[in-house]
Amino acid sequence: MDKQQSLDILNGYNKNTLMETLAIEFIDLGDDFITAKMPVNTKVHQPYGLLHGGATAALAETVGSCASAFLLKDSNKIVKGIELSINHLKSKKDGTVFATAKAIHEGKTTHLWEVKIVDEDDNLISLCKITNIVLDKK
Repeated sequence: MDKQQSLDILNGYNKNTLMETLAIEFIDLGDDFITAKMPVNTKVHQPYGLLHGGATAALAETVGSCASAFLLKDSNKIVKGIELSINHLKSKKDGTVFATAKAIHEGKTTHLWEVKIVDEDDNLISLCKITNIVLDKK
C-alpha cells in the first residue's frame, strides 16, 4: 500500500467523530512518524479567541493513537491512550497547526510517542507525550 492510500484510510476513520468536528486531516506519514493538521478558527477557540488547549490535546491524542494503530498493522489488536501530558508553549489565534508523532518506545504492550505541534512558521505551539496500551480485541 502506498502512502496516499494509507492517508486515505486514516482520514476515512475520521467520519462522524471528534476528528471530523475539529477538521483534523492526516497529511503525511513515514516509517517513524505521522503528521496531521487542524485549522485554528472559532470552532477551536476558547473564550479569549485563542486555540483551546483541549482541542490541541485532542489533536495530539489523535495523532499519537493513530500512530500506534498504524504501527501495529494487526486487526486483532486495539490501541487505547492511557496517559497524555501536554505543555502549551505559545498561543495561536488563526491559521493551521501541525502535529507530528514520533515513536520514543515501541513495545509489545505499550507505545510512547512524542507529539510536537507547530504552526505554519514552525513555531512550537505545544509539546506532548502520549502513552498507549496495546490490547487484544474482544
